[in-house]
Amino acid sequence: MSDIKSWIEEQVKSNDVVLFMKGSTNFPQCGFSGQVVQIMDYLGAEYKDINVLENEELRQGIKEFSNWPTIPQLYVKGEFVGGCDIIREMFQSQELQTLMSEKGVVTTVA
Repeated sequence: MSDIKSWIEEQVKSNDVVLFMKGSTNFPQCGFSGQVVQIMDYLGAEYKDINVLENEELRQGIKEFSNWPTIPQLYVKGEFVGGCDIIREMFQSQELQTLMSEKGVVTTVA
């Protein structure tokens, strides 16, 4: 399990924004992942998508890594932000946009 943890840690550290999701940005395979993709696309922030359905060890590993039971999971500058409900609430209240700005992540919305 430590290998997958190290791999996840490397992804989170080496990418400004990472979305662990079911499916891909082009083909989300669950509604919650799809909602986060829509929000991220609206914001115009660049991010890396990682499909947890391709690897069962990764699917379990990310839940243990974040101590969060559900997918999708969004990380910004190495920090776990949350899952779909949290991302949606933060987006609606402008908190997500503020967080991105404070962390130096470029978005296309003001």
